[in-house]
Amino acid sequence: MEHTAQGTRLYPRKPSDVYLFATCLIDQFAPQAGLDTVRLLQREGIAVHFPEGQTCCGQPAYSNGYPDQARAVARRQLDLFPEPWPVVVPSGSCAAMMRHHYPQLFIDHPLLLAQARELSARIFELTEFLVHVVNFERGDEGEPCTVALHTSCHARREMGSHASSAALLHGLDKVSLAQQARAEECCGFGGAFAILHPDISAAIVSDKVDSLRATGAERVVSADCGCLFNIMGRAAKLDEIAGRSELTLPGEHIASFLWRRTSKAHS
Repeated sequence: MEHTAQGTRLYPRKPSDVYLFATCLIDQFAPQAGLDTVRLLQREGIAVHFPEGQTCCGQPAYSNGYPDQARAVARRQLDLFPEPWPVVVPSGSCAAMMRHHYPQLFIDHPLLLAQARELSARIFELTEFLVHVVNFERGDEGEPCTVALHTSCHARREMGSHASSAALLHGLDKVSLAQQARAEECCGFGGAFAILHPDISAAIVSDKVDSLRATGAERVVSADCGCLFNIMGRAAKLDEIAGRSELTLPGEHIASFLWRRTSKAHS
């Protein structure tokens, strides 16, 4: 058994098949992270199945107080994963929605509640899955570098996957993981929060950028694209305001970072 932020979870042995729930942001804006997720899993001898009918997890509606709309979106996902395989999600935020909030959405719908509970038990955030199920261990083929890790609020507080993300980075012997001040603080994205409260969001993410830059890290790595885009976008804007011609804080999804660092070892 492994201990997570939500208590005790029994992890299965490495399966021969998994489903991939890619998330909206990866599907629309970061397809490379999705492809690298597939490559990482396939290299471990796992067949990856991608149901094409998948859409949003429903979190935007749910977190903004629209449970009926969230339920309608979530309902579309319930039938997409009929085999008893793990569902791997390369986002702690979306994984938390599906694992911890789907059952609550269907609490008044007994038949769908049973289905939601069964699915939620099979939801695994990517880094959690790599560490606790795959026992990921690959040689580091990259050049020595220093990175900073940012973990989304949902990933940290609901999935406990900040620990598995850090473990994967610590497992790369040429990577130094810099410790940022107030690592547990939000980046200011919060989905619609950044749109509804842009000034507050900008202040929060500016503090986060300053904290990450202060580590001296060459780049920021995250398992959540929403946070990553928010941090990189603000850092780029601050570079522009300061008249810098080069990005001072590039970023990368952890799936792509892991694949890039270990792919040369693949034969």
